[in-house]
Amino acid sequence: MSKCRSCGEAAVIDLPRHNANFCAEHFQQLCRRQLSKAITDFEMFTTDDRILVAVSGGKDSLALWDMLIDAGYQTDGLYVGLGIGDYSSDSGAITRRFAEERGLKLLEVDIRNEHGFDIPTAAGVSGRSPCSACGLSKRHIFDEVTQREGYDVLATGHNLDDEAAVLFGNTLRWDVEYLRRQAPVLPAGNGFGKKVKPLVRLTEREMAAWCVVRRIDYVVEECPMAVGNKHLSYKDALNALDSTSPGTKASFYLGFLDRIRPLLEDSASITAPGSCPRCGAPSATSEEACAFCRLIETTSGHEPIPVRMVLNKKARKLFDAQWGSQHGD
Repeated sequence: MSKCRSCGEAAVIDLPRHNANFCAEHFQQLCRRQLSKAITDFEMFTTDDRILVAVSGGKDSLALWDMLIDAGYQTDGLYVGLGIGDYSSDSGAITRRFAEERGLKLLEVDIRNEHGFDIPTAAGVSGRSPCSACGLSKRHIFDEVTQREGYDVLATGHNLDDEAAVLFGNTLRWDVEYLRRQAPVLPAGNGFGKKVKPLVRLTEREMAAWCVVRRIDYVVEECPMAVGNKHLSYKDALNALDSTSPGTKASFYLGFLDRIRPLLEDSASITAPGSCPRCGAPSATSEEACAFCRLIETTSGHEPIPVRMVLNKKARKLFDAQWGSQHGD
């Protein structure tokens, strides 16, 4: 049986990138240090700030909320009901139970109730990919609620694996504009609120272990609409590299932040957007409705479309293998 590097007791997790094993207590200490370092190094927020945590019912967002409460920050949660069949029903129930058991405040937005559509329907009607329709909707709602309710910052559960995979994809395409914007902190400005990613120094596996150690129930399955998403294949590729050379993902992503992104920032141009004439949110011009309002116009009131029906042929085959053809119908 492996032993904890710090105390010699039985280890609960091995972390090859740290070349060490840890018991439950010292593993939590490691996670707390990594969280604190990210918050401090990137000047994310202080204990005086009101923080809104975007929670989905998954391991990362629930672990983040738990860690911030544990560290003494003022946090509330925001759950967005996306209308993705049983997946959304399960994730909503788990998120509510997490908040209720701990006496935490949870804000909720149901997209269909408040805006007249759900994500599968938006994807099916608008022609957007499911992940594009979802990302657009969540970004708009996150900004809207953060500013309306007077929070200083919105925190999301993006972890090291997520950010390294996004960086990998952007680098393969040499998408300089996206590379310029990829950072653990997006400052407030141009009509947008401040957004932060406190988990960028912690991996997906470490967040799963945090939830196990802290007895946090979470949705285990990936979102069914993400089946076949390139982001998952980028994660697989980086995991393969990390398995033969532990620490590759961390070196790749953190090295980018330290050495490459500052060069891109120096040459980046900042364009102040206009305001959407319908909702007031930032938009390309003040004459044209923002992308979210255009999505509402195209999609709102349409009869719901089942999850499976908006996937392409390849993704549908993978979906059926994982979820069964009746899921979300």
